[in-house]
Amino acid sequence: MSKHITHGFHLVKGRSYHEMEDYLVARFKQIDNHELGLFAIFDGHAGHNVPNYLQSHLFDNILKEPDFWKEPVNAVKQAYSITDSSILEKSGELGRGGSTAVTAILIDGQKLIVANIGDSRAVLSKKGVAKQLSVDHEPTTEHEDIKNRGGFVSRFPGDVPRVDGRLAVSRAFGDKSLKKHLSSEPHVTVEKINDDAEFIILASDGLWKVMSNQEAVDCIKDIKDARSSAKRLTEEAVNRKSNDDISCIVVKLQ
Repeated sequence: MSKHITHGFHLVKGRSYHEMEDYLVARFKQIDNHELGLFAIFDGHAGHNVPNYLQSHLFDNILKEPDFWKEPVNAVKQAYSITDSSILEKSGELGRGGSTAVTAILIDGQKLIVANIGDSRAVLSKKGVAKQLSVDHEPTTEHEDIKNRGGFVSRFPGDVPRVDGRLAVSRAFGDKSLKKHLSSEPHVTVEKINDDAEFIILASDGLWKVMSNQEAVDCIKDIKDARSSAKRLTEEAVNRKSNDDISCIVVKLQ
């Protein structure tokens, strides 16, 4: 690759009594003379089978789409939809759980395709300024859609808003019992990577609950090593009393 691109990740299990439910992908892959960086965070709920399935299948499904190179936005949406259908069909073996997703595909170090459902987030640092590339899908911002599908958003004192009193995100993979009130359509964006792009952060909401985008960028802007950067962010989130599973990938573009 013409640019020197490195990546690193770090995961911390939260303080809950269940197993770790965050899964990630961070690897490079050569396809048809293109170098692809494949990065993703899958934050599971009610079990780890769905994020585990996504870790194994989602990128393959995206790259199998025939129009991936010409129409990447449509291809990613189609692949997310196909993957969700497979998860729902396999609910007998995968169980009743679900997962958020944020995926980032870096093509030849020049173009970044980011997609997400749920509240795992992708942030780009450009000249030290944080730019969010994903959209947090939360019950409060999508309550009209949820209502139109026949669902409701609960707002119990001391708790976050939830779809049908259960799920704290309005879009997710899986969740068969809630699916008629949930969307699994991703937000997809394409970002050109210019010389002013320094690094990308992908992380589950365990990080973003306690840190703003800009705080996360500022926290690691002077750390050269990608893995040390990811570790620093997770440690800072723990210091700020995040109780959730925290997973974080940092991709250094310079």
